[in-house]
Amino acid sequence: MIRALWTAASGMQAQQLNIDVVAHNLANSSTTGFKKSRADFQDLMYQTEKTTGAPATNTTTIPTGIQVGLGVRPGSVSKIFTTGTMVHTGNELDVAIEGDGFLQVQQSDGTTAYTRAGSLKKDGQGRVVTPDGQPVVPEIVIPSNATSINIGSDGTVSVQQAGQTASTTVGTLQLASFTNPAGLNAIGKNLFLPTDSSGNATTGTAGQNGLGTLEQGYIEQSNVSVMEEMVSMIVSQRAYEINSKAIQASDDMLQQAAALKR
Repeated sequence: MIRALWTAASGMQAQQLNIDVVAHNLANSSTTGFKKSRADFQDLMYQTEKTTGAPATNTTTIPTGIQVGLGVRPGSVSKIFTTGTMVHTGNELDVAIEGDGFLQVQQSDGTTAYTRAGSLKKDGQGRVVTPDGQPVVPEIVIPSNATSINIGSDGTVSVQQAGQTASTTVGTLQLASFTNPAGLNAIGKNLFLPTDSSGNATTGTAGQNGLGTLEQGYIEQSNVSVMEEMVSMIVSQRAYEINSKAIQASDDMLQQAAALKR
C-alpha cells in the first residue's frame, strides 16, 4: 500500500507535466511558425516478486511471474515539426516555408539562430530583420528607393527601384536544415539553436537538397490543433483525478490495516 502511494504520486506529477505542455501549446495556437510540443513518458523500474521462467517443480517452470511497476517518469518533451496552415497576408516581406527548412537570423551575440516564423520587416538601415530586429543571414538590405519587393520561391530577393525599368537582385534568403529537428533547443521568440542531438545546420538554396520553397505574401500558422489539445487536456485531467483517488484509497487501506493491529 505504501508502494501504491508513491506510484500514484508519480502519475500525478506526470499528468501535471502533460498539462503544462498542453497549456503552452494552447497559449501559442496563434503564434506564427510555432511548433507544438509533446510529452513522452516511460514506466519506472519493476519489483520482481516471482521471476518468469523460474522452476516451479522439477519438471515445470512458472509461465508468468509477478512484477509490480513503480510508476511513471517523463522521458522527453519533443517538438513536432509538422507544417502549419499557410495564410495569405499580402505583405511583401512575409514568407512561409513550404516544406522542410529554417530561416537563419543573427543574434545580438553574433551567433546564428533558426526560425520558421517568416514575418519579416525592414529596420532603419533597410536590412531585412525579424520582429525583434535580428537581421536575416546572409544579410539583405532593401534600398530606400525601392518601390516593390519580390521574393522568389528559391529565396532570391529583388527590388524595383524608382526610375528604373529592370529589377535589381539584392540578396538571397537561404534555408537551413537539420538531421534531427526535434533535437533543436527552443529559446523562445520563435528561435531555435542547434545541439549535438540536432546535428549541425546544412544551408542551401530553397528548393534544393530537400529544402522547402518560399512563398511570398504568406505566413505559416502554428501547427497546434486546439481540438486535439483540449482532448489531451481532458484525458490528463481525468488521469490526474484517478491517481489522486488511488492515493486516497491506499491511505484508507493503511488506516484500516493500522486499526486492525490495535
